[in-house]
Amino acid sequence: MRSPGAALDTPACITEHGSRNLPAAIGDALDAVDTPALILDLDVFERNLATMSAAVRGTPVRLRPHAKSHKCPEIARRQIALGAVGICCQKVAEAEVFVAAGVRDVLITNEIVGAGKLDRLARMARLARIGVLVDDGGNVRDIAAAAARAGAEVEVLVELDVGAHRCGVDPDAAGAPALQLARAIAAQPALRFGGLHAYHGGAQHLRTPDERVHAIACAARWAAQTKRSIEAIGIPCPTVTGAGTGSFMLERDSGVYTELQPGSYIFMDADYRRNEPAEGAPVFAQSLFVWTSVMSRPTHDRAIVDAGLKASSVDSGLPMVAEWPGVRFVKASDEHGVLEIDAGAKSPALGTKLKLVPGHCDPTVNLYDWIVAVRKERVEALWPVSARGALL
Repeated sequence: MRSPGAALDTPACITEHGSRNLPAAIGDALDAVDTPALILDLDVFERNLATMSAAVRGTPVRLRPHAKSHKCPEIARRQIALGAVGICCQKVAEAEVFVAAGVRDVLITNEIVGAGKLDRLARMARLARIGVLVDDGGNVRDIAAAAARAGAEVEVLVELDVGAHRCGVDPDAAGAPALQLARAIAAQPALRFGGLHAYHGGAQHLRTPDERVHAIACAARWAAQTKRSIEAIGIPCPTVTGAGTGSFMLERDSGVYTELQPGSYIFMDADYRRNEPAEGAPVFAQSLFVWTSVMSRPTHDRAIVDAGLKASSVDSGLPMVAEWPGVRFVKASDEHGVLEIDAGAKSPALGTKLKLVPGHCDPTVNLYDWIVAVRKERVEALWPVSARGALL
């Protein structure tokens, strides 16, 4: 029995910094990596990086990848080293992580409200080039006040709703709200009007090339009309930014967009696999997997793995089992994944480790503390997912 007043033993899973056990050590064989874990095939990942860089090189558009896909400063540094001008983030807290890691050009592709968040955003703008989106005049005034208090300049872009029907002003609305917002931004000494944000999120997973062509043609037309209207009153509109992994070639070739924001291309996922590729489009391969173990074999046609809802996001469907034909992931609960095994298929035994292709890479990455970077079946690096859970 512990004597009165004796200190509790620190659990083995907690380090002095409060972080959990590492899933692997550098040099480990892949099979030694504990599960569930997020593993990255470095050879494929590096080819994906190079493919995107080559697709933009020599064109008039800039690459600004979206870091919400990876939340990892090491990956951002590699993207910038291959020519990206900076990154996108979705939250102030995400941006803070990347600025602290040395990234000096961040566009927050979201509307930010609330005095606390705006003060943090403005303080960041003293350390790095920071951009943010607006679709409301009151928000413009609030950002300007925060920037003035901080003695900083914040770049502000007007968001257009070009089909996703989330945030953004209607580019066809009476009274030209985008024009009014551009005037309001340009009139604020602590703000710089950056241009237009015209991202069509819904187009990324339209399944056929023709559907994507139509959606982005409409988005580009609205963005071009708005840009002309703003420039006609003497306000420069230097940037039209948007695009994602499913459509970036269309924005690249539109003659309207000046900046591209793809994110998932570095990893890919099961949802993107369902898209029919456009003829001649660059090919991005699956590099990111959830590494899982078979922990139960209750019947000959069913296996249970240790990766469930807390290991892989299912908002875009269940994960797929890689490299095991005839084995399907059919059900997930908190800590369990149920595999169905076809008659005659190779059957994974108890303890077998499998790769799962997540349904949606972005929220899956957000579930993990570490990316285990593997080359030729051996762990080469462990990269912290430093912006995991950065919601504020």
